[in-house]
Amino acid sequence: MRLDHLAVAAETLEAGRTWVEDRLGLPLQPGGRHIHFGTHNLLLGLEEGLYLEVISTNPEAPAPGYPRWFDLDRFSGPPRLQTWICAVDDLDAAVAQYPRAGAPVALARGDLRWRMAVPEDGILPWDNRFPALIEWQGAAHPAARLEASGARLERLVVCHPEAAALRAVLDPVLRDARVVFEPGASSLRAEFATPGGMKVLE
Repeated sequence: MRLDHLAVAAETLEAGRTWVEDRLGLPLQPGGRHIHFGTHNLLLGLEEGLYLEVISTNPEAPAPGYPRWFDLDRFSGPPRLQTWICAVDDLDAAVAQYPRAGAPVALARGDLRWRMAVPEDGILPWDNRFPALIEWQGAAHPAARLEASGARLERLVVCHPEAAALRAVLDPVLRDARVVFEPGASSLRAEFATPGGMKVLE
């Protein structure tokens, strides 16, 4: 399991764009639509093969008739860092190990192909603090197609009242010094080194 990308949820893409660009001082790039879940996104390339996405419900898409990913059906209020996503080489094995992570869903956008574990109700374990699990299929990956922003993730702080238990569950498979777990109210905090200095999203 390895950190793949971070997702900021927003009620609209424009609200998400403004929120992220104001805080990071960096322009987002076009993303695309996710037909299966009726969502769309904007992207920002990060150093070391990571990327950031802003994701929201697409008002032009029909409701899918089942819960959307990233708990977007319950989302309201200002944009915020909503989900961290980790890549695995074998999603079937990963969900067998972590069944609460959800069931694999096959997805596509353009020539990108991937599978993601999505819980039946769209809500990830530990109040959405457990990472969403993704398996990319083929060599294509969004980060490789994005312009370099000069931003690097320094630290991802995963806060939860049961942070120690969550860390114990993930420790055997995720070894990333950038990811730290702290007790507290459920939240995510990402700290970035950017050309304009240290910036934070939470």
